[in-house]
Amino acid sequence: MQARKKYILVTFLASWLLLFLLGGDRLHRFAFFSRTKAGARRSWPRWADRSLLKSFGDPEEPQSHGDPPPPSPRARRAARLSAYKGSRCRMETCFDLGRCQRHGFKVFTYPRERGEPVSESYGKILASIERSRYYTPRPEEACLFVLGIDTLDRDRLSGHYVPDVDEKIRGFPLWNGGRNHLIFNLYSGTWPNYTEELGFDVGQAMLAKASFYAESFRPGFDVSIPLFPRDHPQRGGQRGWLRRGAVPPKKKYLLAFKGKRYLTGIGSGTRNALHHIHNGKDIVSLTTCKHGKDWEKHKDTRCDKDNVDYEKFDYQELLHNSTFCIVPRGRRLGSFRFLEALQAACIPVLLSDGWELPFSEVIDWSKAAVVGSERLLLQIPSAVRCIHPERVLAFQQQTQFLWDAYFSSVDKIVHTTLEIIKDRLLPHRSRSRFLWNAPPGGLLALPDFSTHVGDFPFYYLQHGSSPSDKFTALVRAVSPLSQPLLRLVQAVSKSQYCAQILVLWNCEKPPPPTEKWPQIAVPLTVIEGRRKLSDRFFPYAAIRTDAVLSLDEHSSLSTSEVDFAFVVWRSFPERIVGFPASSHFWDAEQQRWGYTSRWTNELSIVLTAAAFYHRYYHSLFTGYLPAGLRELAGGLAACEDILMNVLVAAVTKLPPIKVAQRKQHKEAVPQQVKGTAATSGRGFSQQQDCLNQVADWFGYMPLVSSQLRLDPVLFKDQVSVLRKKYRHLERP
Repeated sequence: MQARKKYILVTFLASWLLLFLLGGDRLHRFAFFSRTKAGARRSWPRWADRSLLKSFGDPEEPQSHGDPPPPSPRARRAARLSAYKGSRCRMETCFDLGRCQRHGFKVFTYPRERGEPVSESYGKILASIERSRYYTPRPEEACLFVLGIDTLDRDRLSGHYVPDVDEKIRGFPLWNGGRNHLIFNLYSGTWPNYTEELGFDVGQAMLAKASFYAESFRPGFDVSIPLFPRDHPQRGGQRGWLRRGAVPPKKKYLLAFKGKRYLTGIGSGTRNALHHIHNGKDIVSLTTCKHGKDWEKHKDTRCDKDNVDYEKFDYQELLHNSTFCIVPRGRRLGSFRFLEALQAACIPVLLSDGWELPFSEVIDWSKAAVVGSERLLLQIPSAVRCIHPERVLAFQQQTQFLWDAYFSSVDKIVHTTLEIIKDRLLPHRSRSRFLWNAPPGGLLALPDFSTHVGDFPFYYLQHGSSPSDKFTALVRAVSPLSQPLLRLVQAVSKSQYCAQILVLWNCEKPPPPTEKWPQIAVPLTVIEGRRKLSDRFFPYAAIRTDAVLSLDEHSSLSTSEVDFAFVVWRSFPERIVGFPASSHFWDAEQQRWGYTSRWTNELSIVLTAAAFYHRYYHSLFTGYLPAGLRELAGGLAACEDILMNVLVAAVTKLPPIKVAQRKQHKEAVPQQVKGTAATSGRGFSQQQDCLNQVADWFGYMPLVSSQLRLDPVLFKDQVSVLRKKYRHLERP
């Protein structure tokens, strides 16, 4: 019995030894003798092992033709992380906040290097900064620094690639390891892997970068920006394509894509699979491999048919007539198609795994885009079909708002980037996410005024609130105390809604003593101005009411007119409501904007010689507009009126409101402060010059024309005056 057991044991061991010697390699591959740590999960079974399975590739499928194999996901991630040695940077560790406390948020751009021209796109970025309110020509005042070296295109195969950036920036005395520097970049890496490599050490600098991988993005430090084309407008930009009459939101095509597909290399997988969802009816997904110099060497069996179908549809027509637009990744994560879809109100369907979306720190993209997965492409059609038409319309409206507020021009892209960084400096005074994602947007809602939504005039209706029931009269006086000024003060003080009167004294002579002013029921305060025409729009701390009644010393108003205008303004607190009006027009012969004060059926400007508006516009006028534009308003006749109306129209997209007046207002030539033009003949020409220079700064004409005038009930009707609420309004 014992011998039999020994025989069986020896036979079993000999069999295992023979099996191990002859087939040990395969046993090792199947991991029967796994040496994984205790508790670790085994990757079993490994059915994809190429030594055990045959290749299921089509023999006619294009091969790599000598191209290096694509790196593994782990290798790509390692390459991305190695591109930025300061990957752990945060505002608290890699940014000197002390520089910003001395002179505020100022940006200095390095001088251009001689013999090194910058690309058109980078030139626009630098111009956006240098013509903005953030710019300072003195580096000692700067909080943030931007290189003069073009860093937008870091593809070594590109003609705009700048070599030896490391050596150049090390020679800059202000570089300081990249601390307090902002580097703009649109293209990183090169063929075939297109990693995030920039070709130089960014150190502790912040990156404003397109096609940002979420894994290498440093939250609260870097800024993800959109990829924009070379011909993207410097300022202004074109309007979105959605019109008010474009309802219902459903269009001819539900889902559309037309673009290149890559036969080899990174980014080819997603675009090669897009043909699977094409049905030729409500889903149009067209690709072409006819691009590049050697596309015929890589063409597959689908190329010829795809190229024929590709030419049957016009790209712009698809954008106009599609509800959803597929935005797949290209060689890099971002593409121009993203901004094109936003402008066209074609809801972007994003297929770019790992992309940190532009301005994701402040923009809620769930309200404007559908974020899909590249692995779940076939589920996209059924997913978008389930979206209710009401939500589709909300998506489309949000795309238009985001396009207009942040993406329609290089200026807006750059300014949004800078404002995001500025908000990080003082988190307790930063904008809420609501302000960034609701019209008019974060650029026009200044946190220096307030961080509470209910304090801004354009959010009253949304929150069911209303402005305060009192106003502050701000009277600008440029001549010694006169009878018209005294009568105006008395008439305004009798209004039941008047809280106080402020006299802005811009006269060369000192203001009169208190006993020279009339005895009135409301407080009267004299403020000495700086003798500039734009002084009236300074955010004086003495103004505590929401409403401001702006007046010139020669304005002639009755108490009834003031009361009625204020009641109208409380219904439209985001607009300018007043009495004297003028309008703008396009002069086809001169190819410029014209200005007229003739009484016509249309108006687009209400002069601030007698007008109500919200006090927030004082903060916006002073804090949003650059100093050069404010100086322009102080040097040309009536330019401050035009500039304020243009600013309010840019915010609201609405015209001002004219109210009835008991007698026709005669527009007096504004008295000039010392050092400005004084002749009436030049005044009208100066108004037109001002209008054109302001329109040039904005990049478009924000003013909106209107034929609306609001009168009291029974105004000028042939009924008893006793039946009218504002019975003194019609008296001469």
